[in-house]
Amino acid sequence: MRILIIGGTGTISSAITRQLAQTDHELWLLNRGNRSNEVPRGVKQVIVDINNEAEVLRLLGDTQFDAVCEFIGFLPSQVERDHRLFAGRTRQYVYISSASAYNKPARSHVITEGTTLANPYWQYSRDKIACEELLMKYYREEGFPVTIVRPSHTYCERSIPVGLHGTQGSWQVIKRMMQGKSVLVHGDGSSLWTMTWNEDFARGYIGLLGNPHAIGEAFQIMSDESLTWDQIYHTIADALGVEFKPYHVASTTLARLAPKEYDVEGNLLGDKAVSVVFDCSKLKRVVPGFKATVRYDEGVRRCLAYIQEHPELQRDDSAFDAWCDHVIDTLEMAINS
Repeated sequence: MRILIIGGTGTISSAITRQLAQTDHELWLLNRGNRSNEVPRGVKQVIVDINNEAEVLRLLGDTQFDAVCEFIGFLPSQVERDHRLFAGRTRQYVYISSASAYNKPARSHVITEGTTLANPYWQYSRDKIACEELLMKYYREEGFPVTIVRPSHTYCERSIPVGLHGTQGSWQVIKRMMQGKSVLVHGDGSSLWTMTWNEDFARGYIGLLGNPHAIGEAFQIMSDESLTWDQIYHTIADALGVEFKPYHVASTTLARLAPKEYDVEGNLLGDKAVSVVFDCSKLKRVVPGFKATVRYDEGVRRCLAYIQEHPELQRDDSAFDAWCDHVIDTLEMAINS
């Protein structure tokens, strides 16, 4: 197949790029070239701003694709742009949406592709829903060959996933643990969540490419492993060889206290605060043999090893650290007064 990835160097798409580069498929990346040094040998890179449609068309010429994979489309206007560019020149258009688009709170903690889409807390998720609706309209009215994929919390070796962090990523949370400080955990730590290693996700995603059963359908791709948030943080502490000191705070309280730039209302109330268990049986029917194989404890160890070897990923966040201390001190004063 000839496959075009729009993006191709992000957390999710980089794993897909690496795996496809090891096959006989002809792989193209269309992006701005900001991380060209990470593109595998043999991959054709088209360096362009996709919003410059005339230049995109000039560079692609009359090339036809078996699949076009969109990883950086967040707004309906971007989906409309892709439709203008690729309608009639691809056999499949695969759009990355988000599991945060599912109804919050859902009527059932078991989430399937049929779970209602609605999120009153997060504009990001509402935009993804609008993109999905537009794409399905194109499919119904024109036969535009869309496949929708909804990932949840997918991670790679560059960052350890946590529930709450500042603008510089999760390193400051890890640093607090190493310093013996308490870590803010939303709720009582007992709600369930799923973390998926990006290489596992990539295998499920690639199984949908060129798959006739995927056209006009939506799929979620996740690990079958569900952990409580206390277990998630405890796993990190164990990998660090330190004591886990949780400080539990209601998600609604954190959303009220947090600076807007932390987007806590969206990330927690609109996503991580509610227990969910993802049922991926639909994907497994269409991609036989798919199974996520990297447990979270193994993924955490991989992340720590990689981050320790790459100091540039150890980004301190003094503002977030001070905010955590302030929240804990304020609540302790209120409790003890």
